[in-house]
Amino acid sequence: MQRQYVESSALNSAGYDPNAKILELEFRDSGGIWQYFGFQPSTYKKFISSESLGNFFVTRIKGKYPELRIK
Repeated sequence: MQRQYVESSALNSAGYDPNAKILELEFRDSGGIWQYFGFQPSTYKKFISSESLGNFFVTRIKGKYPELRIK
C-alpha cells in the first residue's frame, strides 16, 4: 500500500485503501507497520485532518478495529 509522510510525533506515514477499507500506519518509535480493517472513508478523512494524529489513534482507532502487524 502506498503511504504518505504525515506530520506527527507518533507516526511516520499513513496510507488508506478506500475499496478494501484498510488503514495502514507506520509508527515512529518502533518502525512497526500495522493495518486496521473496516476503516470507513469518512473516518479516514476525520483522522487525516485531525489536529493530532497520535491522539486520534489512541482514542478512536487503537483497540477498536481488527488489526494486523505487517512489519
